[in-house]
Amino acid sequence: MKFSAQEEYGLRCLIALSRKGVGHSMTIPELSEQEGLTSSHVAKILSILRRHGFVTSTRGQLGGYQLSMEPRDMVLRDVLEPLGGRMFAEEFCERHTGILSTCVHETDCTLRPLWNGIQQAVDGVVGRYTVQDLLDGTVEGPTIQVGHSRRATPSVEEVSV
Repeated sequence: MKFSAQEEYGLRCLIALSRKGVGHSMTIPELSEQEGLTSSHVAKILSILRRHGFVTSTRGQLGGYQLSMEPRDMVLRDVLEPLGGRMFAEEFCERHTGILSTCVHETDCTLRPLWNGIQQAVDGVVGRYTVQDLLDGTVEGPTIQVGHSRRATPSVEEVSV
């Protein structure tokens, strides 16, 4: 499983803005330099965050982007969804039909419970934390044991901390 660079960079931009504080702005070039990203990538991310109400923008010499709400009010699930979407969305099965117009396993899918379980576990974690939690360093994930056993990753129940 992968999370996208856009989700990573979007959170990094929100954290940078959060460190400045509500009411203080940063420009695209400032964020670009601070986070080591291209200006065009930062502009794209900020556009998404603005459309979804996490930041506002002001034009002009003293303009820039600033938070539109307190970091404690920005739930990570709500921030990540517009940046990258859900891992398993309702239309997932419609997009993975193979060469047919509908999936051959539409009524007897043995994979759907797995994808749903993974999505629920992810939702449980990112729905519990805010951008403020990231700033405070209070986000804790499950410990994943890496070893040589057949089952080196936790089950869905183990991930639901």
